[in-house]
Amino acid sequence: MAWRKKNGGESSSPGASPCRDDEREKVPRGHVPMVTGCGARVVVPVRLLRDPCIAELLDMAAQQYGYGQPGVLRIPCDAGHFRRVVDGALHRAD
Repeated sequence: MAWRKKNGGESSSPGASPCRDDEREKVPRGHVPMVTGCGARVVVPVRLLRDPCIAELLDMAAQQYGYGQPGVLRIPCDAGHFRRVVDGALHRAD
């Protein structure tokens, strides 16, 4: 999982990047780009999307932004909460 600053800071893993029109980097196969409510950009492994906690955040995103979000999927929570949820999902997936 890679975390990026909103201004396009360095990612924590090489080759990982959210989809942005002004960037040519690709999102790694098997990952989904997302943006938290505070603008932190992250790529999440697709396998984590079935985790109940991640699914709840996706439901919240659908309620707040709808299903037709253009571009990167927005998640309505701060980066710290999202990181804890994803870390928990990673731990349960192992």
